[in-house]
Amino acid sequence: MTEKIKRTHHVYTLLVEVGRKEGDGLPEAATGGALMIYASGVDEPEAVRETVAILKQADLAPLDVTGYGSLEERLEEGHDITEDERALMQRALDENSVVVAQMTPFFENAPKGAH
Repeated sequence: MTEKIKRTHHVYTLLVEVGRKEGDGLPEAATGGALMIYASGVDEPEAVRETVAILKQADLAPLDVTGYGSLEERLEEGHDITEDERALMQRALDENSVVVAQMTPFFENAPKGAH
């Protein structure tokens, strides 16, 4: 019997821009949105693939993904990471999942401060 090798997972911080799609849950007047996500994966490309697949299953329309690296990489770059953020990252790691930390809808021609 072949033993499966367990690869170490890390949590990656991703910013995903989404367009509109019927049933996406965004406000009616929104033109799209952005999601701050913590995703578990053996590497960042895997975390991106899993995130895009899950967002599509949730009737969202991912347009662009920006990766900010793993927790370790972000700390090396001097990012200030709050305890709340660390807790969400740990949850993503523990559950081997994708955690949406924040969703911000975009509104075209909205006055500054309107959203």
